Amino acid sequence: MRPQSFSLMIGASAALLIAACTPEEMPQASDGRALFMENCAICHGVSAKGNGPMSKAMANAPPDLTLIAARNDDDFPRVEVLSAIDGYTKSAPTGPDMPEFGALLEGELVPLDTGDGVLTPTPRKLVALLEYLESIQITR
Repeated sequence: MRPQSFSLMIGASAALLIAACTPEEMPQASDGRALFMENCAICHGVSAKGNGPMSKAMANAPPDLTLIAARNDDDFPRVEVLSAIDGYTKSAPTGPDMPEFGALLEGELVPLDTGDGVLTPTPRKLVALLEYLESIQITR
């Protein structure tokens, strides 16, 4: 077998392997809306403006999630939002803050580019929530 043919075979095999690992359909904002209503609306409100039923009992009101991009020069910070949802980072080490949802969001992984050009395996539900939050942004 010639080296060119071998390289072509290896390349084609790699492409098929990647295609087999990539889900057919990425999560959409509509998928994340149901998760938001089930897990987040109690604090952030149905409109995601920080006015959910539990917000009145909280020392620090939940933020308006429709203004994430506006607070960041109309840039939606995907990595930071993912970290906040899954509990990887905490904004306030003391006092009440957002609960960790990392365990809830385990499951099937999908490849996600957070803006750095690298596809990172990320839980499908986490990506769905991210897509929903990005879809409700009010920009300046």
